[in-house]
Amino acid sequence: MERSEYVRRLDDRLGTAAYADVDASANGLQVGSDEGEIERVAFAVDAADATIEAAADAGADALVVHHGISWGGIERVTGRTYDRVEALAERDIALYVSHLPLDGHPDLGNAAGVAEEIGLGDRAPFGEIGPVTIGTIGETESPRSAASIRETLDGFEGQPGGEGDGEVDSGSGASPTRVVDFGPDEIERVAVVTGSGTDWLDEAVEAGADALVTGEGKGRVYHDAREAGITVFLAGHYATETFGVRSLQALTEEWGLETTYVSHPTGL
Repeated sequence: MERSEYVRRLDDRLGTAAYADVDASANGLQVGSDEGEIERVAFAVDAADATIEAAADAGADALVVHHGISWGGIERVTGRTYDRVEALAERDIALYVSHLPLDGHPDLGNAAGVAEEIGLGDRAPFGEIGPVTIGTIGETESPRSAASIRETLDGFEGQPGGEGDGEVDSGSGASPTRVVDFGPDEIERVAVVTGSGTDWLDEAVEAGADALVTGEGKGRVYHDAREAGITVFLAGHYATETFGVRSLQALTEEWGLETTYVSHPTGL
């Protein structure tokens, strides 16, 4: 497939243009030329030396990630930025990035993947940021305890014993899901914003959620959750954001391209 065609298909499917004014990430083709052919695509959560090297070892023509290397523009190509750009350029690997578009996509997104694992139905967009959303909210099939949901979250890639954990030695052990448990004993309505999503706690409360699932939190979340009477699950930034790139991998295979996945849990 032509690189330009692959990039166009991803941009169209993810609605990349809608996030241009609200996302600090330079989404879409971030490094490389859109000329030439693509036969094999690698997928990873983060663009870093380790994942770029793994993509090169796999013979990939492109690397698709959630977290790229350009946030708010690049003024100087030096240091780590230079090293990453050089590694991609030397191997002629195009870097495609989808940050917020891949968080909030109703089918392919990170929040959608987490919601599917928890078993949320009747889902609706959640997590407003400007004119778009980056999460989802839905209902459990039957009431669940905080311990039950935590057990599900602890099975994610990047959590101790979770799927894919240990495939790559990241040099950092994962921490189990932390639960700030101030909600009802029976949880039915759950909001999901992956990564760093505790800024949407008030929106979750206003939407009638019993719990908010995210990756990491800020220090004030304890008191905010306690005073609001809601449970917050902190399952890890990496662990909650593997679902989007996995979905794009499956989609890319449907388009007839070869793929490889780079698991590199950060423990965070």
